Amino acid sequence: MVETSAERSTKQAFTARLWRSRWVLAAGTVAVLAVYGFAGMSVYVLVLALAVLIAAAMLPVDVERQPAGPATAIEASGLQRLSGEYLAAAVADPLIIFDRTATIVHANAAAFAAFGGLAPGMSLSLKFRAPEMQALLDGILSGEVAADAVDYTEKLPVERTYRVSASSVGHATDLYVLVFKDQSETRRIDRMRADFIANASHELRTPLASIAGFIETLRGPARNDPAARDQFLQIMQNQTGRMARLIDDLLSLSRLEMKPYLKPGTEVDLRQTIDSVIDSLAPLASENGVVIERDYPDGPLSVPGDRDELFQVFENLLENACKYGQSGGHVTVSIARGEAGQQPGIDVTIRDYGPGIAEEHIPRITERFYRVDVENSRTQKGTGLGLSIVKHILTRHNARLSIRSEVGKGAAFTVNLPAR
Repeated sequence: MVETSAERSTKQAFTARLWRSRWVLAAGTVAVLAVYGFAGMSVYVLVLALAVLIAAAMLPVDVERQPAGPATAIEASGLQRLSGEYLAAAVADPLIIFDRTATIVHANAAAFAAFGGLAPGMSLSLKFRAPEMQALLDGILSGEVAADAVDYTEKLPVERTYRVSASSVGHATDLYVLVFKDQSETRRIDRMRADFIANASHELRTPLASIAGFIETLRGPARNDPAARDQFLQIMQNQTGRMARLIDDLLSLSRLEMKPYLKPGTEVDLRQTIDSVIDSLAPLASENGVVIERDYPDGPLSVPGDRDELFQVFENLLENACKYGQSGGHVTVSIARGEAGQQPGIDVTIRDYGPGIAEEHIPRITERFYRVDVENSRTQKGTGLGLSIVKHILTRHNARLSIRSEVGKGAAFTVNLPAR
């Protein structure tokens, strides 16, 4: 008869138990034999005593008991000995533990950095006086289940907005925890998105209103006036061109934001790229009476990057110089290698000699739809997005844009591109 695996496992377990109890069996057997020899007991009593001894040795012992479950395993590993202080320190967000009297028991390092002046024994109600924080504390301490977290804004040292949630620690511990999720960057992006949509809507609404007004005039009072009709149609064509340029720039920004980071290994010949830009803008420069001068060093001028995007950067900068600096009569495009002790890489500077830019405008000039002179910008068919596109592209190239200007003496826009 073939022995099954289950029977084989059972025999092996019995054998193992007998082996572990071998010394107990030996001592018990000697004791029973000694009693049998000296007391003259019946042989049946001897056999019965030995059988009971063997049966007792076969019973499972406490040493063989396995952990009952995950909780036992955690306890065996010693995790239960970790204090709340260590656990709070592992949380990256500001975290405050407090008791039923709303008194601080412990605050992690992130909370000290965010709010400062925290100490065990301090009252949370005095530290956070905002009504929404008071309502959150009252709700959790009264035993009510808070439906939602609250928004809290800390004004100093800089304005930060947090999403604050409160919960109890364990069961019947009389301890509670506040967790602050920093929402400042998210709110800033939301505001930027709302401002961007509002500005884009405004920029599109103005030419649309103009076109709608001229259409109404052409269908009414100017129906039979050829001179007025030609004038209005020209204005309408200019307005549709402005909307088309604005939409193109918006699409350019959108495409740039969706693109991944630059792939390594691509090289751009700056000399060739900038020469192409100058050639493409030669008609505009001639129309504005501007002469474009070049100042290049000898030797190769290659940088890592995307040629089409860098072409767009220098096209925007040179076009602005020709439009807004035309009173100076000439524009200089210069390329220089970074010297020892200076910013490394290659600098490309586009300088005009026009009216210049007032100092208070320079920090904001790369913002979307920001204009130094609104009327002049619209006259020059600007969309207010060119320098934003430039800044976005340079950020992708790990490059930077610096602006130097003095009213009445022109402006210089310098692009610093990292060398390979």
